Amino acid sequence: MILTVTLNPLLERRKSFDEVELGKSYRCKKEIYAAGGKGINVSRQLNYFGIQNMALTFLGGNNGKILRSILTNEKINFTIQSIKSETRAAELIIEEKHKRVTTFFGLNNEVTDNEVEEFKLKLDKMIQNCSIVVFSGSSPSEKANTIFPYGIELAHKYDKISILDTYGPHLGDCLNAAPTVIHNNNDEIKKSLGIPLQSESDVRDYMKELYSKGIKLIFITDGERPFYAAKFDFHYKIFPPKINIYDATGSGDSFVAGIAYGLEKSMVFDEFIRIATATASANASKLETSTVSVEEYSNLIEQVKVEPIGKKMKIIDDTPRY
Repeated sequence: MILTVTLNPLLERRKSFDEVELGKSYRCKKEIYAAGGKGINVSRQLNYFGIQNMALTFLGGNNGKILRSILTNEKINFTIQSIKSETRAAELIIEEKHKRVTTFFGLNNEVTDNEVEEFKLKLDKMIQNCSIVVFSGSSPSEKANTIFPYGIELAHKYDKISILDTYGPHLGDCLNAAPTVIHNNNDEIKKSLGIPLQSESDVRDYMKELYSKGIKLIFITDGERPFYAAKFDFHYKIFPPKINIYDATGSGDSFVAGIAYGLEKSMVFDEFIRIATATASANASKLETSTVSVEEYSNLIEQVKVEPIGKKMKIIDDTPRY
């Protein structure tokens, strides 16, 4: 079972229009509520892969009640830590004519010291009963910044695979805790750590630094452009499929779900990196977030190119000789 951890869940109010112009009034054609937050997106995508998972998150206020209902209706298994603060919300303006989505985020939820400690207690118990734990998304406040590093240390303690996909002030502490796997995009690394990755050499040096911390699998993506990955100290350049982008929201989460899926199924690196990349691309080609079917990613998987760079892995022929 895979555990996903989301500290900053999101209630999305999705409103559809033909097109909009700033400063004018419009009546939407359609309005729906949806559950957001990076770890929740990972859980949704894992459901589409047919992988058993559980989402752990904070929920509070009226928005939290609505999110509970949405998660239940989506059949996303979840456990919550109740908070006094209102769960954050966002308005998503969808322009169907231009296939364009604009998002306006509300304020983050606030958590108290007691709520953080209670969350950590639940996390301790739940990590013991999972095979992989995925720490996804931003931290809502300074008080919550200690949760992901603490969870990564628990994963080490209980010998579980940990996957980290976060950004912001706590990223450095999270990386120092040495998760098994990390995913970031170039922009997150620059904004969170002040490290500009302007060339292939920059990226490879940074991946070597992460490997020296004990991080085994590293994925540094760059939108629809070619990106880099490392398995131990072997480096790769990956070329995603060419697609028409509708809404890239959740593509990184779909990518992470693909990595978790491959590790849960004990796939080889070359196989699951193709699945993860094809899933992320398929997600960006449609409006719905992290709902990629096996058929959808399979249609793109042959277009994913994986190119070893630098040191090459030696293939040993261990075929029995008679």
